[in-house]
Amino acid sequence: MSQDIIDVYFMPGMAANPSIFEYINLPKDRFKMHLLEWVIPYNKETLSDYAKRICKDVKAENPVLVGVSFGGILVQEMSKHIQTRKVIVISSVLTKYELPKRMKLAKATKMYKFLPTHLVRDFENYAKFTFGSSTTKRIDLYKKYLSVRDKNYLDWAIEQVVCWEQEEPLPNTIHIHGDKDAVFPYQYIKNCITVKEGTHIMIINKYKWFNENLPQLILNDNVA
Repeated sequence: MSQDIIDVYFMPGMAANPSIFEYINLPKDRFKMHLLEWVIPYNKETLSDYAKRICKDVKAENPVLVGVSFGGILVQEMSKHIQTRKVIVISSVLTKYELPKRMKLAKATKMYKFLPTHLVRDFENYAKFTFGSSTTKRIDLYKKYLSVRDKNYLDWAIEQVVCWEQEEPLPNTIHIHGDKDAVFPYQYIKNCITVKEGTHIMIINKYKWFNENLPQLILNDNVA
C-alpha cells in the first residue's frame, strides 16, 4: 500500500534566498519539498500579519514547516495560523529567553533602530555585519545566498527578531542547533537536538547531517 507524500516547506534565514537549501534532499517517495521566499514587509506590518501573508504560499494541508534563523521564528508564527504536522526550527530560538544578551540589550536601548542596514549596498560590510568579521574569506558564498538587500526589509526583520515576545516553546516543535552558533549562542539554548561543530550556516556546510536525520525527525511522532 502506498504511503502519503508529506509536504515540507522550507523558509530561509534573514535576507537569504531558498538556495541555502540546494543540498538538502529528502526521499521523493515520502516527501515533497517546497521553497518559500521573503517578501518585502508592508509599512509597520506585524510579524503575525506577515506570517499570515506567507501562509498563503502554503497550499498543502497539514504540512511540515522548516525554518532557519529568522525563518525559524517566522515558521513558528505561521504555525499559529495554519494546521501543521510538525515545525522544525534550525539555528534559531524558540522563545525570547534564548536570545543572546546583545539582542536583549539592543531591545532595551532601542539600538537596533540605529544599525547600519544601509550598508547592504557594500556587500562585504553587509556580510560582516550579518555574520561576523570572521567571514571575510567567504564573501562570495554570502553573495550567492544573501540576496534580499532591501533596507526596509532588513530594518523590519532585525526589529522582529530583537523584539520577539514568545515566552513558551510551541508544541510539536523540534529545535536543531549547532554548538558553535555565533548568532544565537548555544549557551542560551535550552532543549534542542545538538549538531556538533554546527555553526549558524550549518544548513549549508553540514547538509549531510540534515539529509541523514531530517526524514526520521519528520516521520517520528515523538518530538525530541
